[in-house]
Amino acid sequence: MILQKYQNLTQARGAKLFGARKAYTRVNPLTTMNWNKLQDEAQLDLIRQESAQQPVLIFKHSTRCSISAAALARMERNWNESVGIKPYYLDLISYRSVSNQVAEAFGVEHQSPQVLLIQNGECVYDTSHMGISFDELKAQVVSA
Repeated sequence: MILQKYQNLTQARGAKLFGARKAYTRVNPLTTMNWNKLQDEAQLDLIRQESAQQPVLIFKHSTRCSISAAALARMERNWNESVGIKPYYLDLISYRSVSNQVAEAFGVEHQSPQVLLIQNGECVYDTSHMGISFDELKAQVVSA
């Protein structure tokens, strides 16, 4: 009877009996923040224009990399809309050509994961891997 209750409870939670770990389901990164999808090279001109009005973040994310997933999760946990940065999310596995164009257009070496802060049409800050931090990003915003 007790075993049956335990099995019912673990099945309801999606866990398996005898210590098997529940599969980790990652929250869709496009729903946690107000991400704008970057999927086309033509959007880079729009980003340059937008960056004259407000700072723009480009987050280049590899959906196959655990370091990239950790950096993305850390950014989302600490994000604060009040800073006024417009965030763009680039799945660089699906949109490799866009990722290459970002590197060329803003004069940065390709990294993954990588964040670029664009202001007045120029990349004023970029970093990658474990250097990605919302607090550091805020500190890099240039006053207009």
